[in-house]
Amino acid sequence: MLKLMGELKGFIKHQDINTESMVFRMHNVFTAVLLLSCSLIITASQFVGNPISCLVDGIQAKPVNTYCWITSTFTMPDAHNREVGLEVAHPGVANDYGDERARKYYTYYQWVCFVLFFQAMACYFPHWLWSIWEGGLIKALVMGLNHSLEPEDSVSKKKNLIMEYLTTHIRTHNTYVYRYFACEVLCLINILLQLYLMNVFFDGEFLTYGTRVLHLTDAPQEKRFDPMVYIFPRITKCLFYKFGPSGTIQKHDSLCILPLNIVNEKTYIFIWFWYLILTAFLIGLMVYRAAIIFAPAVRTKILQLSSRMLEFETCQSITKKVELGDWWILYVLSSNMDSLIYRELLQELTKKMGEHAVMSS
Repeated sequence: MLKLMGELKGFIKHQDINTESMVFRMHNVFTAVLLLSCSLIITASQFVGNPISCLVDGIQAKPVNTYCWITSTFTMPDAHNREVGLEVAHPGVANDYGDERARKYYTYYQWVCFVLFFQAMACYFPHWLWSIWEGGLIKALVMGLNHSLEPEDSVSKKKNLIMEYLTTHIRTHNTYVYRYFACEVLCLINILLQLYLMNVFFDGEFLTYGTRVLHLTDAPQEKRFDPMVYIFPRITKCLFYKFGPSGTIQKHDSLCILPLNIVNEKTYIFIWFWYLILTAFLIGLMVYRAAIIFAPAVRTKILQLSSRMLEFETCQSITKKVELGDWWILYVLSSNMDSLIYRELLQELTKKMGEHAVMSS
């Protein structure tokens, strides 16, 4: 397992050519690796260790453990508010007095490792889709100009090739940029949908999980209601039925210890806070992208900030002469090319486009 987790480092290593924003990579790469790591850890704890241990008199533990794991266990929700050691044996463990409707059953713990895996795949999907749509365009345009050790004649030749491509294919890159923005919107949709589905998965308890954990520290010790123990109980009950010597059905009430839920509760409290942060970043990114689309004046300032060596007049001139898709190509090139070469490229491109406009008129 350690070797397999070590292989995940390859997904977060530095890339020479990068066409994605930091928030986009946080969603697609970091979150996917995080969820896969959690899935591997829980899988190891579930299938290599002992995920459940039930205590029952007169019966072998192994068949009871297997039965209770593959069916379900339950707690009594009202028993979480009672004093442990005086009123109840453990939080949530009490006599139901035959009232089956008062029980809260837990069946999701068998599926957590699989759910985390599919969540990781859903987070990685926008990156996979964008890699297909992008098609290596920026890498083809950069041509090694992200390093400043290129010979001068080689740099000049490559700059001319880039300018020839941009002038020849001007106003043809809007599909490129809108596909990228669509992938970023897909990231936000994915996170919101996952939050909703996780809330359904945990019977409506997940959306308020983090806030209740935070409020736990402010509550008096005698009135504390631990939401982590409520959602991920460490001690539960299980009913095991078997035939007795005379053929009558015997009911065995057992206590089950779920050490796996110690891992689950810490995993999901981290996921809750991380998804909250990521949602805020993605919403902010959507506002930023809307400004780029609907406020062309913003593009000039962004282009200047992307390379501080550029004059404002050059950025303003080039922004006015190109459409959003062409501007985006130039903006992405700024983070993938040597700053000196990039400045020279934009200065020469501005002059060439000005000459081309005069000849056209």
